[in-house]
Amino acid sequence: MKAKPFLKWAGGKTQLLDEIMRRLPKEMKEGKIHRYIEPFVGSGAVMFELVQTYPIEEVFIFDINDELITVYEVVQKDVERLINRLAELETLFLSLEKEKRKVMYYDIRQQFNEKLADFRFGTYGDHKIERASEFIFLNRTCFNGLFRVNKKGEFNVPMGDYKHPTICDEDNLRAASAILQTVRIMQGDYKESRGFVHDKTFVYFDPPYRPLSASSSFTAYSKFDFTDDHQRELAHYYRELDKRGAFLMLSNSDPKNTDPMDAFFDELYAGFTIERVTARRNINSKGNGRGTIHEILVTNYEV
Repeated sequence: MKAKPFLKWAGGKTQLLDEIMRRLPKEMKEGKIHRYIEPFVGSGAVMFELVQTYPIEEVFIFDINDELITVYEVVQKDVERLINRLAELETLFLSLEKEKRKVMYYDIRQQFNEKLADFRFGTYGDHKIERASEFIFLNRTCFNGLFRVNKKGEFNVPMGDYKHPTICDEDNLRAASAILQTVRIMQGDYKESRGFVHDKTFVYFDPPYRPLSASSSFTAYSKFDFTDDHQRELAHYYRELDKRGAFLMLSNSDPKNTDPMDAFFDELYAGFTIERVTARRNINSKGNGRGTIHEILVTNYEV
């Protein structure tokens, strides 16, 4: 079975995979790239696709979101125990009527948040298996599969309206676990990847997108916002890695969707190749407010 992302994730790249794969450096297809790094892993759609398509020797994934990294660690190290716990949660949740499902959801969300202050993210153990199972349960049953937290880092997404959500996708979890056996999973800011980048490295950046409007802002996927200043810092880092000879790709929103005069990214990544590709995204705060928009892909190499 081909592994695919085991989490729903705002801005996930599953629908853009064809566009991304078409724009990979030719050196990837020729087997000349030995290392792949994803500094904002999110759902890992690009990582899963790449490592199952090309024989990459080393893979490193990073994310500042310690909750997300905990789930990756558990899928890698304890997938069977995770599956057992998720199966219990799924069986119970699906057996309940709508109002009791709501009670279960908000009870688990409250427990998840109450444990945050004393949770030991720095050590691995049984506590992480329970944490990961709660995270996946909330991800699979919350509104639109969002991961959104307040400034205290507390998960605050309301329950979604799914009749039969798949909480325990055991076949895919096992397939993902098999892929992750050879992946280095690291919690940290994207700049933590600096020491691992050399001239035979392909780096794909998928940062929190610059919001097109106030209502479309889902950038607080951790307790840290990603502002325009952070976008500028990232562009500086992109240029730093370019000087090392690494192969780079970056995706982001296209401000021209809402303001044709907004050249924020065109100026920020001047000198690199900027392409606009189509995507279907939520373009306002309502779940049914979907539309076709452009996103940008920035590369530093000839395709």
